[in-house]
Amino acid sequence: MTEVQGLCEARFKGVRETFQQNFDARGELGAAVAVSVDGEPVVDLWGGWADAARTRRWERDTLANVWSTTKGVTALLAHLLVEDGRLDLDAPVARYWPEFAAAGKEELPVRYLLSHRAGLAGLREPTTVADLYDWELTVSRLAATEPWWEPGSRSGYHALTYGFLVGEVIRRVTGRTTGAYLRERVTGPLGIDFTIGLPESEGSRVAELLPPRATAGSEQSAVFAQLHPAAIAALSNPVVGAADANTAPWRRAELPALNGHGTARAVAALYGLLAGERGVFGRDAVDRIREGQGPCLDLVVGAGMGRETEIALGCWLSGPRGSYGPNPRAFGHDGYGGSFGLGDPEAGVSIGYVMNAMGPNIADDPRKMALIDAVYAAL
Repeated sequence: MTEVQGLCEARFKGVRETFQQNFDARGELGAAVAVSVDGEPVVDLWGGWADAARTRRWERDTLANVWSTTKGVTALLAHLLVEDGRLDLDAPVARYWPEFAAAGKEELPVRYLLSHRAGLAGLREPTTVADLYDWELTVSRLAATEPWWEPGSRSGYHALTYGFLVGEVIRRVTGRTTGAYLRERVTGPLGIDFTIGLPESEGSRVAELLPPRATAGSEQSAVFAQLHPAAIAALSNPVVGAADANTAPWRRAELPALNGHGTARAVAALYGLLAGERGVFGRDAVDRIREGQGPCLDLVVGAGMGRETEIALGCWLSGPRGSYGPNPRAFGHDGYGGSFGLGDPEAGVSIGYVMNAMGPNIADDPRKMALIDAVYAAL
């Protein structure tokens, strides 16, 4: 039996039991989960192994690449700029990034970037993972390209491009890269252990990611044959996976949609900020952050999820399915393989979960849903 360590208040013992079950019955290797209620930590647990060979224990300060859970953190920075009066969500992106005014995108508003409605879900040029490390190359391609569908008409998950699009707006407004601005404005002052662009000195703390079980080639081909060209570009140009994320170049790069590294307590803290903790955002700002942009079958991931979803301004809403708990207006973001952050302003709850054994689900990994159910059962 995997030894679980850390803090867990008595009334949340069900969360500890569920976390243990993730190891015993749901294929967990190494992981951590953190929960705060009204800004106070009530759960901070970790356990298992930080590497496939089981030579390094998962420690209190082990970092994990959280994939798209990073997107909510990038959105947080954009909303701070809105609060500062430096960014208008309804202004054209081209006001801040003039080169973006090409191929019919002159009036495309900033809010479409945050809500995955810009029609720029994937790159049109053949792209390698190494190309993603070249910021100027990628943003210049996005500035010049035409949308894959009518912007604003529906969401299409911008799996890789989101970070470059929102991140370039942040850079044009602040003169800082996303990682630098995050460090200067949020994680440094508040002491939150999360980075976009990992310093080389922190590499020894990072968990090794294990890829999800491979899908049969014929099965995968059948799924891809049904996808819109934008979805194929979004999900496979380029294909990224655990092998890439375990390399030094990936960790060193700033990929604001994909390569945030942090602890579970850091993820909980950042999504707690989005939900109004520590007074960083007032109630009006919190409501703006979770302002739904309309439910739809997402053009990129809708078929795989098998249901309509609704994206707010940087996060996904819990909705009728309860992806982030029973409050339909709670919100969060999943990361490829299973990690997630959650904020629920009404319950005063924030949750962060990180792991290294990646699951195959697009969203709502069974380990995630079991932990969320256990948290809400204890409230």
